[in-house]
Amino acid sequence: MKRRYRVRDNQRFQEIRRHGQSVNSKHLVLCALPNDLPYSRFGFSVSSRIGHAVERNRIKRRLREAMRLRMDTIQPGWDIVFIAKYPIRSADYHEIDAACARLIRRAHLLRDDADDRP
Repeated sequence: MKRRYRVRDNQRFQEIRRHGQSVNSKHLVLCALPNDLPYSRFGFSVSSRIGHAVERNRIKRRLREAMRLRMDTIQPGWDIVFIAKYPIRSADYHEIDAACARLIRRAHLLRDDADDRP
């Protein structure tokens, strides 16, 4: 995922977490807040409570890849942060991908033309 599509500033992370709408699942919490850009940006937070650096980085890589493949189905103009929960440690890529898709659908962030896709 290109840097342009990433939320990197800690203040923005905090703002999205405090003021954004949130939905959660067993593996993840999604927080979303509108931005004034013609594209959506994504941020990923994996706490040190989840595991050591190798494990946290593996989870972030899987999350980034899941979102990279779904970027064209998400409405532009949102900053979206995914926060990992402890059970994500035992999840494989397909479970993480499904959890991301479910959360995006529940947060009503899909484009109208993307709602018809399987």
